[in-house]
Amino acid sequence: MAQWQMPNGENPVRTAVRFPMRLPIRIQTEQGELEAMTENISANGLLFVSDHLPRVDSRIEFTIAMPAAVMGTTNDVTIHCIGRVVRHYLQNGTKKAAAVIDEYSLKA
Repeated sequence: MAQWQMPNGENPVRTAVRFPMRLPIRIQTEQGELEAMTENISANGLLFVSDHLPRVDSRIEFTIAMPAAVMGTTNDVTIHCIGRVVRHYLQNGTKKAAAVIDEYSLKA
């Protein structure tokens, strides 16, 4: 069962600006694939919601299509990411997870 951890205020170590973006993603985990929706994204990580969350400290892999308007390009930019879940919490009945991005690559 997932461990629920409530964040304690703002993270003073956070160095990247978060952009509020609701984008659908499919997350690959060691237990299989799950559907999720991002809430915000930064250069270092993302916050996502899903009915089923990967365990804290588990490795995740996902590909996300960043909208052209956000990226300042003529086409959407697809980014493949590998990261890990760092915390869970429950907010107004919604399951949320924060993940850091350890590696990423742009896809053509």
